[in-house]
Amino acid sequence: MNTLAYAGPGPWILFFPLVWAAVIITVVTVVRRRRFGWGRPGGPGGFGGRGASPVDEQSPIALLGHRFAAGEIDEDEYWRRLTVLEEQFGRRAGEDKGRRA
Repeated sequence: MNTLAYAGPGPWILFFPLVWAAVIITVVTVVRRRRFGWGRPGGPGGFGGRGASPVDEQSPIALLGHRFAAGEIDEDEYWRRLTVLEEQFGRRAGEDKGRRA
């Protein structure tokens, strides 16, 4: 009599869910990288946030940020100049709501 037929699937039953989980994680990762541009030069990543557009490093707002980070201007001057630049160059609607406390 064949006793293996009545023993059940054994520990191999755990292998198949792990394979499916690996396949699903791989597909989700590939889709997200292609959709949001991660891993491409100029794509969002790091502090760029999800779906953020790449920032032009020569834009006046970016240059102002670099000057503030380097300590060339203080915080008050930074916010004053940023307000003027936002009025002149504008930002997309809804961007940076609540950035100042």
